[in-house]
Amino acid sequence: MKKAILITVLATLSLNFHISAQTPSKAKSPAKPSGMGKSPAVAPPLVVPTDPQLILIGNEPVMKSEFERVFRKNNRDSISSEASIREYLDLYINYKLKVKEAEALKLDTSESFISELAGYRKQLSQPYLTDKDVNESLIKEAYDRLKKDVKASHILLKLDQNALPKDTIAVYNRIIKIRDLIMKGADFGKMAKDSSEDPSAAENKGDLGYFTGMQMVYPFESVAFNSKVGQVSMPVRTRFGYHLIKVADIRDAQGEVHVAHIMIRIPKDATDSTLKAGEAKIKEAMADLKKGMPWDTAVNKYSEDKGSVKRGGELPWFGTGRMVPEFEKASFALAKDGDLSSPIQTSYGWHIIRRLERRGVASFDEKKSELKQMIARDSRNEASKISMVNKIKKDYQYKEVPKTKDEFLAILDTNLTNGEWDLNKAEKFTKTLFTLTDDGVVSNFTQQDFAKYISTHQTKRPAIKPLIIGNEMYNDWAADAVLAFEESRLDKNFPEFKNLMKEYRDGILLFDLTDKMVWSKAVKDTAGLEEFYAKNKMNYMWGERAEVTVYTCTNSKAAADLRKQLVKGKKSADEIISSINKNTANGVSKREAVYTKTDEMVNGVEWKAGLSSDVSRGDQVLIFDFKKMIAPEPKALDEAKGLITADYQTYLEKEWIAGLKKKYPAQVNNEVLQTLWKK
Repeated sequence: MKKAILITVLATLSLNFHISAQTPSKAKSPAKPSGMGKSPAVAPPLVVPTDPQLILIGNEPVMKSEFERVFRKNNRDSISSEASIREYLDLYINYKLKVKEAEALKLDTSESFISELAGYRKQLSQPYLTDKDVNESLIKEAYDRLKKDVKASHILLKLDQNALPKDTIAVYNRIIKIRDLIMKGADFGKMAKDSSEDPSAAENKGDLGYFTGMQMVYPFESVAFNSKVGQVSMPVRTRFGYHLIKVADIRDAQGEVHVAHIMIRIPKDATDSTLKAGEAKIKEAMADLKKGMPWDTAVNKYSEDKGSVKRGGELPWFGTGRMVPEFEKASFALAKDGDLSSPIQTSYGWHIIRRLERRGVASFDEKKSELKQMIARDSRNEASKISMVNKIKKDYQYKEVPKTKDEFLAILDTNLTNGEWDLNKAEKFTKTLFTLTDDGVVSNFTQQDFAKYISTHQTKRPAIKPLIIGNEMYNDWAADAVLAFEESRLDKNFPEFKNLMKEYRDGILLFDLTDKMVWSKAVKDTAGLEEFYAKNKMNYMWGERAEVTVYTCTNSKAAADLRKQLVKGKKSADEIISSINKNTANGVSKREAVYTKTDEMVNGVEWKAGLSSDVSRGDQVLIFDFKKMIAPEPKALDEAKGLITADYQTYLEKEWIAGLKKKYPAQVNNEVLQTLWKK
């Protein structure tokens, strides 16, 4: 079992727990009573503790609420009876004893522990640092778009993502002029062929064919899906540059189709004779299929798609925009499963397509998990991060100091473009760049903080000016710093996160110490294992066994001949078998083994020394020769090492816990304990 899984199990006393996928809500401080003036000088009321101490382990108290929370979480489906609570209490005390011992040994201060816990914290904090509403909106939007196919053309003018403002304006003005000409009557396709910097435009005049959601970069997709048929968009900025988009058609999504094909490859530089030969071969395949040749036979005989031949020509499921247009159109045109297309030609060669299955767009519930993962890897996920950063800025009264930012950016030079900027150049720059305030406490984020970020994150980018790189890195640093600020306060703001981190912390400690004291020790301590086996060997017994030779005969005649010669005893078994197999088309084979009385092989066979009666097993006849009967005896250590090692681990753990109970006596407040079931 992997360590991460074991830690989760150990941290929850062998029962799973999880964090809600929904964005949790922050803990709120109780509101102050209104009209609070001076209080009269009277004695304060007697305070009755609402969270009494349930257990004292050594000198460490465990409050009722802590035990009750863990018990309820891990026993949701069981009845909270006295028996179940007392049973769980024993487990919980053992768990706390081990954690206390790990802390006493300072395992929680080791570098490996600190690093491992930080890794879990990073994973567990992600749901708290994500804007749930934005994420849900993006998933719903993506699904709605999957239900439509859009046919569009575009014109692209390339522009680097980090272009200077003057270059950006120049490209924008150029594409606006192109749009003006189109709006005055110029043909979009001709303008795409003449002006677009998309290399394919020279041939397709900007036509992208049909596409559906999640197939284009997000800004492009959004404009295409929000445009009307025939409308020419305003310029759209993506990482490739500026686009003009014209939507030609919007239809209901085709869904997905599953096909197999026979393909005759035609190279791009094919001669006329090669083209004619390919066409003749695909027609020959079609003729054979019409005459009744099985599909798989035709695939093996004709198809030159080596990757799919062994699967009967089968291709993966595909939807809109995943195949070349001719292949896609022919595949979706097939009316029912099993239908064949006429030979079609694509840029890859000739094809005959056979429909296997077709399905519509999956339901939202079926698609949601996949879309969530796709969005996490997609540029649109940036929208969720930006939204979360903005919320955190608002919560903590983010205040930027533009003057000190400009002052710092001014010291960045061309060394930054080469990824060689020296941190020492910012030695005297210590002013505040922005602040965040939490409960009246102001946290300053300084020029030195940003300088260190640049030093560790810079890369070679010679085509971009230092000021542009600096601004971009500042925005990234500020966003990361704001998220880190919120992450550092999750324990305070979200009690369930604090509890979860404690469970993981204790789980890691428990794993490491249990491994040292029990699991690895049982495997490495050969002397201890042998001593444990010697004291407990009678617990690992063989049942009744026998040394048996099993003769397998192909028919009753061979079995009769074999039995006759075995009874005479004049030849060895091997000589008898060789003689029978030489004189008949049928044969005899044998195997020797030690069987227990309960083995399936000897099921129904009389358990006694000597030859058994004939035993029919299917078309064969078996004869069992019980050579030696073996009385029950202990198994050797090597014969049951896995089971013995597991029992030795259980023994070591019991002994270890007994020692811990003496070292850290546990006292239970029974009056408080009884309140857990007497309600």
